[in-house]
Amino acid sequence: MQRIIIILSMLAIFSANIKASSKYEIRAAWITTIGGLDWPTVKATSAYGIKRQKEELCKQLDMLKDANFNTVLFQTRLRGDVIYPSICETFAESLAGKTGRNPGYDPLKFAIEECHKRGMEIHAWMVCIPVGNDRQVKLLGNQSVVKKKPAMCIHFKNAWYLDPGNPETAKYLAAIAKEITMNYDIDGIHLDYIRYPENGENFPDGKTFRKYGKGKTISQWRRDNITSIVREIYNDVKRIKPWVKVSSSPVGKYNDTRRYSSKGWNAFNAVYQDAKLWLETGIHDAVFPMMYFRNNQFYPFALDWEENKHGRFVVPGLGIYFLKQKAHEWDINEIMRQIYFTRRNGLDGQAFFRNEFLMKNTCGLTDSLKCRFYAYPAAVPPMVWQDSIAPAQPVNGAISFRNDSVMMKWEKPDSCKEHITYRIYGSATYPVDTDNAKNIINTRLIDNNFVFTSKEKNKLFWVVTSVDRYGNESKPLELNIPNNTDTLLCINKLPEIADGSLIIVNDITGMELFRTQCKPTELIRKLKKGIYKIQIIKSDNKKNITLFLTEPNL
Repeated sequence: MQRIIIILSMLAIFSANIKASSKYEIRAAWITTIGGLDWPTVKATSAYGIKRQKEELCKQLDMLKDANFNTVLFQTRLRGDVIYPSICETFAESLAGKTGRNPGYDPLKFAIEECHKRGMEIHAWMVCIPVGNDRQVKLLGNQSVVKKKPAMCIHFKNAWYLDPGNPETAKYLAAIAKEITMNYDIDGIHLDYIRYPENGENFPDGKTFRKYGKGKTISQWRRDNITSIVREIYNDVKRIKPWVKVSSSPVGKYNDTRRYSSKGWNAFNAVYQDAKLWLETGIHDAVFPMMYFRNNQFYPFALDWEENKHGRFVVPGLGIYFLKQKAHEWDINEIMRQIYFTRRNGLDGQAFFRNEFLMKNTCGLTDSLKCRFYAYPAAVPPMVWQDSIAPAQPVNGAISFRNDSVMMKWEKPDSCKEHITYRIYGSATYPVDTDNAKNIINTRLIDNNFVFTSKEKNKLFWVVTSVDRYGNESKPLELNIPNNTDTLLCINKLPEIADGSLIIVNDITGMELFRTQCKPTELIRKLKKGIYKIQIIKSDNKKNITLFLTEPNL
């Protein structure tokens, strides 16, 4: 006969603080490479220049990792040029100081490797429709798409654009997205400027409209053109690697709402982006709307996105470049309120434009994220619409302790043929609650071993899970199961209990309240706030174990 005695504390767990520490949250930053705005600020014209460029990027990624970011939106296609060796377009000027000059290494490959080392996703950010201003196109010379495919390009207000109405444009952009997806271990393709330019109603595409309009209004035809490009890119990417996320950064206001005007600047009418349709029809996994606004130009439009997400991810982009800038003078509290609002209203995270302002800790923003909002790691939520089957859990776990270090190792299960990463949790309580963000140690580990060094003394129990490319997570493998222990500390959660076990619920003094054979999760729901002593009586083991569940640290 086995008796497990548990003292169980039931407190309200649905507080604002728990909500703020959600296990799943997309935390993204845009790293801009055009003109070296965020990176690189040094040119790769020598071995030393390459070394400096790599060190500079690693410093930025270290900062993001330290602040518990999990997603990097890395500008890969700029203005008709790219930052990797491509058969479609040439190298960008910002890499080696001259358009078309090879920097001597593959910046995209390096960035992917370094992001993955730090457990962060990296999405290849493609600027889609703009080809460049007159200067940029001139620098590209014969390598420019304007020279190679002139019928596909339109000149408008001293700049060149791909013509969204030309069917070849969708094929061209899809070819670039496919090239990246096939050749790189990318986590996402992120479409920027997938729209008509500002003052798009004056865009000189009348000739194309007459050829392909087919009886539509010009506004609807333009929206359909952009949607067709998005659909072709999405379908081509998914055929190659269905786990790669396809997202975009549409204009922050989709359209006027019932109570608030967009003041003429919106995605649907001004630049012909029907981004809600992309979510509704399943040709998008996420949107990062550019919500660089304040007050009632932000909050109602953020709610509008959330109400039309159709089960996909909506991650508002926050305009941190406005913080204490001369023309706008945003206060840091504006960004704080926006983060609180996105969390309280069920949006899927935040994205920050752009990384320079995080690196500079503008107005103390990065410190506030590290200490308040992003104090604990968070995982990117799973793409359950693409795949919802959890992988097999790791096997053959082992753990050892040395001074302040915890050394863990495990093996990938033989039944798991797919590529997986691992997630580590540690807790002072047993069993480890893998739903509590405070217990996350590492969200995306490549290797099947891990060494944790910390002065924290409250991590006593450890588990590891497998995570597939879609973000699905396995059941946890316990690395150190309680053994020869008279007292264990647990919070609002019971260990697994064999079917048929008798559960006796007592108050803190030991007075019996009731007996039951219900499942642990059902028992937890039944109990009111308070402290209980629980006995679990089995018939297969005579060993006595005492467990204490105490107040959760909310």
